[in-house]
Amino acid sequence: MALYAISDLHLSLSGDKPMDIFSEDWKDHDERIRENWLKKVKEEDTVLLAGDLSWSMNMASGKEELDFVANLPGRKILIKGNHDYWWGSIKKLNSMYDNMDFIQNNFFTYEDYAICGTRGWVLPGSALFKEEDEKIYNREIMRLKMSLDQAKKAGYDKIIVMIHYPPVNETFKDSVFTDIFEEYNVEKVIYGHLHGKSLQRVMTGYRKGVEYLLTSCDYINFDLITILE
Repeated sequence: MALYAISDLHLSLSGDKPMDIFSEDWKDHDERIRENWLKKVKEEDTVLLAGDLSWSMNMASGKEELDFVANLPGRKILIKGNHDYWWGSIKKLNSMYDNMDFIQNNFFTYEDYAICGTRGWVLPGSALFKEEDEKIYNREIMRLKMSLDQAKKAGYDKIIVMIHYPPVNETFKDSVFTDIFEEYNVEKVIYGHLHGKSLQRVMTGYRKGVEYLLTSCDYINFDLITILE
C-alpha cells in the first residue's frame, strides 16, 4: 500500500474550459494525468487530492469529472478547492462513492495516519486579502481545527494535512495555519492552488519540523508524487 498526492486537476471533460488556453503545458492534461495514474497507482493504494478537481459549477456537470477520478485505481481522499463550486452537502458527497472520501470538518485514515484538512483561504498580509475575506479566513481556521481535534480525540498522533491554499503568503512569514500545524505536530502538509509564475516562488521542504509539499499538476508534471510507501 502506498500513499500518493496530486492537486489542481482542473478537469473540464465537456471542453467548456480547456486548460491549454493558459499554457501549452496543459494540452490534453486530463489524459496525461490518467496515463501517469494508471502506471503508478494500484487498487490498494490511496491518493490525496488537494482541491480544484473540476471547473464544473454544479454537481449535475461535475459528476462526470468525479466519475473520471473514481474510475481510476485506488482509494481517494479529497478536500475542496476555490474552484470546486460543484461541492455540495458533505453527507451526500460521502455517500456517492465507495472509493472516494471527502473532508470537511472531519478526517479519514491511511494506515496509522490521520488525514485532515480544509480549503484554506487568502491570508492576512497578502496584497490580495480584503475585508470580506476575514469571515471566510476565520471559518477555514475553525474547520482545520475541527478536523485535527477529531483526529486527536480518536487517538491519532501521526497526522497529514491537506490545505488547498498555500499556508503562507508571498512574504513566507508564519501564519495561523503554520502555527496550527506545529501545535498539532503535523508531519506533512500537502497544498496546491499555485500555477504559472507563482511556481517560481513556493515553500517546499521542512520548516520547523513540518514537511510542506506542493502538488499543483503543472508543478509536478501532471504525475502523482509519492507521500508514503
